Amino acid sequence: MRVFQIEGEWGIDNLRLAERPAPEAGPGQVLIRMKAASLNARDLIVPERGYGRATGELPLIPVSDGVGEVVAIGEGVTRAAVGDRVCPSYFQNWVAGEPSPAAFSSGLGGPRDGVMAELVCLSEQGVCRVPEHLTDAEAATLPCAGLTAWSAISTYGRLAPGDRVLVQGTGGVALFALAFAKLRGAHVTVISSSDEKLARVRAMGADETINYTTTEDWAKASRPITADRGGFDHIVELGGEKTLPLSLKAIRPGGTISLIGVLSGLKLEASLGLVVTRQVRLQGVTVGHREGFEAMLAAISQHGLRPVVGESFAFEELRDALEHLRRGGGFGKTVIRF
Repeated sequence: MRVFQIEGEWGIDNLRLAERPAPEAGPGQVLIRMKAASLNARDLIVPERGYGRATGELPLIPVSDGVGEVVAIGEGVTRAAVGDRVCPSYFQNWVAGEPSPAAFSSGLGGPRDGVMAELVCLSEQGVCRVPEHLTDAEAATLPCAGLTAWSAISTYGRLAPGDRVLVQGTGGVALFALAFAKLRGAHVTVISSSDEKLARVRAMGADETINYTTTEDWAKASRPITADRGGFDHIVELGGEKTLPLSLKAIRPGGTISLIGVLSGLKLEASLGLVVTRQVRLQGVTVGHREGFEAMLAAISQHGLRPVVGESFAFEELRDALEHLRRGGGFGKTVIRF
């Protein structure tokens, strides 16, 4: 079968199309013929061994997110049947409850082989059926970006109707966060550097928008939006180094900042006194567990939600797709067609 793998040495230049023997489903396993995959920011980090030893070993098949059809099942399998359309869970060993080292070491696309293969064999505990109304491209976007946003908004955020939420940017996680927050009846503000993208998120339901290039102090600019409560109830923090100091100014006393991304840098120069004196909850979010994934899928099915899909590329064009992702500027998830 055809696969893409990083081989020989780490580096994007060593990501190559290759052949591997087709796997077979053993006891408790399902064999999936992949139909589509989608890219996340981590897929640019993994080829460079950006997570150190936690990235995995070579050769490594990259990319965590995808959807496929079950074509064979092993003895004792009850969670899936031949013909089912399923997504692999991002963390294969995290079914529910609190995270653990074993759970965090079971991520697909690094350290475990990912989905850029024509056939993928996984434990039945690591797959979930997807809503029927979604296309393959839409379903492929869910395991990482979708579940990360769901974990922030629903699992840990516990939003209530009328809560004020701020979402940073218009990337994959941000667009999911907007959709899930509106689903829970929240008032959502989105910040972005693009007026064109802000217009698109307003059409998707954003209540307020701020362009952070023309209004650099968006924390100050947002005060009229949250004047009745002294700040946002919840902020989906995707920037990191440059945005977290402003998030600490914009969050209300007792509010929650879901720290998901570090797109602007890893170092922190902020007043930690704001965390203590305002009793701010700073919650790190790393995707989530299968139980949360299934809850998210049920909500998507119930409400007929559709992920935003951007550019799509053929299987053989993975390198081109990664370069497109690196350039940025797109809107919606980048998808690979099998």
